[in-house]
Amino acid sequence: MTQRRRPRLSSVLGRATALLVLLGTVLAGGALPAQAADLSGFNPGLIISDANFTNSSAMSAADVQAFLDARGQACRPGDDGSLCLKDARFDTPSRAADDRCTQPYNGTGNESVAQIITKVAVSCGISPRVLLVMLQKEQGLVTATRNGLTQGRYRIAMGFGCPDTAACDTRYYGFFNQVYQASWQLKNYALNPTRYAHRAGVVNQVRFHPNASCGSSPVLIQNQATASLYNYTPYQPNAAALAAGYGTGDACSSYGNRNFYSYYADWFGFPNGLPPIGVVDAATGTNTGSTTGIQVSGWSLDPDTSESNQVHLYLDGAGTAVVANQSRPDVAAAYGRGDKHGFSQFLAATPGAHSLCTFGISVGPGENSLLDCRTVVVPDSAPIGGITSVTTTTSGVTITGWTLDPDTWESNQAHIYIDGVGVAVQADQSRPDIAAAYGRGDRHGFSHTRALSPGAHSVCVFGINTAAGANTLIDCRTVNVADSVPIGVIDAVTATATGVTISGWALDPDTTDPNQVHIYIDGVGVALWADQSRPDVNAAYGRGDRHGYSHTRNLGPGPHSVCVYSINTGPGDNAVLGCRSFTVADAPPVGAITNVAVTSSGVTVSGWTLDPDSADRIQAHVYIDGVGAAIWADQPSPGRTDSHGFSHARNLGPGAHSVCVYGISANGGDNTLLGCRSFTVADQAPIGVIDSVTVDAGQVTVSGWTMDPDTTEPNQAHLYIDGVGAAIWADLSRPDVAAVYGNGDRHGYAHTRPITSGAHSVCVYGITSGAGDNTLLGCRAFTAP
Repeated sequence: MTQRRRPRLSSVLGRATALLVLLGTVLAGGALPAQAADLSGFNPGLIISDANFTNSSAMSAADVQAFLDARGQACRPGDDGSLCLKDARFDTPSRAADDRCTQPYNGTGNESVAQIITKVAVSCGISPRVLLVMLQKEQGLVTATRNGLTQGRYRIAMGFGCPDTAACDTRYYGFFNQVYQASWQLKNYALNPTRYAHRAGVVNQVRFHPNASCGSSPVLIQNQATASLYNYTPYQPNAAALAAGYGTGDACSSYGNRNFYSYYADWFGFPNGLPPIGVVDAATGTNTGSTTGIQVSGWSLDPDTSESNQVHLYLDGAGTAVVANQSRPDVAAAYGRGDKHGFSQFLAATPGAHSLCTFGISVGPGENSLLDCRTVVVPDSAPIGGITSVTTTTSGVTITGWTLDPDTWESNQAHIYIDGVGVAVQADQSRPDIAAAYGRGDRHGFSHTRALSPGAHSVCVFGINTAAGANTLIDCRTVNVADSVPIGVIDAVTATATGVTISGWALDPDTTDPNQVHIYIDGVGVALWADQSRPDVNAAYGRGDRHGYSHTRNLGPGPHSVCVYSINTGPGDNAVLGCRSFTVADAPPVGAITNVAVTSSGVTVSGWTLDPDSADRIQAHVYIDGVGAAIWADQPSPGRTDSHGFSHARNLGPGAHSVCVYGISANGGDNTLLGCRSFTVADQAPIGVIDSVTVDAGQVTVSGWTMDPDTTEPNQAHLYIDGVGAAIWADLSRPDVAAVYGNGDRHGYAHTRPITSGAHSVCVYGITSGAGDNTLLGCRAFTAP
């Protein structure tokens, strides 16, 4: 059996030896399990979560009976006639509700153990799983058989009322009495935490063994459930006990809380509710023309089970649930929870940037986990096309050509602007040559005729995107109706890492001599002779072959535009041969987030970023919860000799937040996502005191103060007198509180209630103004005359 004690206000005394402690468990439970739970996750400060400890609906009576039948299938009655736990029945008394067990227990005759466990669980707010584990770790009754089953063990089934230094108290004999009183006492620990040796939220010196010479170690008990277990069984396992599984450690080993953890983990999953883990291996935007979206893959598992769990994928806030049940032998090898934990899902999405967040979903009652948040871009291909011909007559012009959107086989539009007046034309004429070249069908040709007055006119043609992306300027031409003007073509605009080369031909139909072309790049022009040999032009127009041109210019990285003009050799109009946009490759910024420092009031994000194309500082754009700030990366950065560091601090409310940082190109090129991080700003618990509890003339007045350190606004106080609650605002003036804490003076409370003669108790809680934990300010007992 484990070390137990009668409920009391002082700390517990030890038992004789750890060996007897372990042997009690062995004799009571029969053979130990062949393999214990994975004790590497045992945390002395968090043996079981509050949610698992108090989940009174975790099992129905039918669930408990099925569990007992399975665990006791080999059970045979004891030598003294004691029935197996699965078959045992008891008459039970009724118990009225009180402030510990807040629901009444309606007793009846011949109740099964499963009925008793689940009814007590509901009455006292304790998980049936906890009661089953305690029956096992105290007396081994779940798996006991033959000589392990005795009436004596049923009498002290939960070890309640059995102090370390005396015989068991007969007042608490009996199976029902043991289960009910132990549950009542576990709730009593929570209701009166300051009366017991082990308290949540503080560092406790927890002994390893009843023998004080075995020593102790400091344990920060993280929740009330763990504190209650230590108050019931006041020892922690040492390293030898943990290494032994269910076996024997050394002379200073104790086993009660170790066995509680082990049995719970083996039977129901890890009691301290480990959250899911996982990785998003890839999230790739795809655009095949017929299908656009994001392919996301990875793995997730709940450490509490080998079953497959779900992942929830949120694309721009819209969720999709996927079962992570694909084979991942690498995950099985690393975590030992089987291989059925992979997932892969295609999410339909339009071209452009999208937010994708992936959550691992807990199989049991534990918390879910944010595995990843990132921005994924589904590519949008810009339209392409060409002007095949611009033919003038004495009355107008005809423009022919083609355009297509690489994202689709469907025809797109061409917008044709002549002298600034536009028309939309569907590019759906047959062009087998385009089908052969681009594999997107042949319905991409267009032709447009418009009547025009004599003189010079401009024609620009745009290929129109079928999605929301950018359109493409296919070409611009200047045409002269009923007037001979120069002609020519831009054959190629070839961008390199350092500049661009523009080549083509131009001629004035009025002469066989070369004419000039004027080339404007980003508005800066140069005049050169189109006098290079072009036999093809001579063959087509019969004006000699000296009409070719080529021009190279050094340029910085980024987007540029070029326009080429064929210059009239006489006094007539010149001709625009076309305008093109092109890009000289721009090396994207680099950098890193080096630190995300969280305080109680906000966060400071720091790192570095630079543009390899420039020695100048660049900006970093910092987005916290989607709200951006532009800052210069011009600070010294640890580990670097240059000044490209940045640091940005922001006040934030408590809770979960995310930050993403982008390095901004110095030349207008693509920016770089340096990284995204998730973090949490702690929510400070309310504080306060009970100043006085005053009884007068059949009334009691409780007064004091409470405040939430996260705000200057008043918060509520919840007062429970004999378990009956009242919510009041702590908004009375308390200048003394303002002077000490600097959060304003509206934090006082006072509550008066009629009261009957006799003993009473009052407990007051400070209520958080956010989503965090509330604080028990204290409990007082008082007597009304």
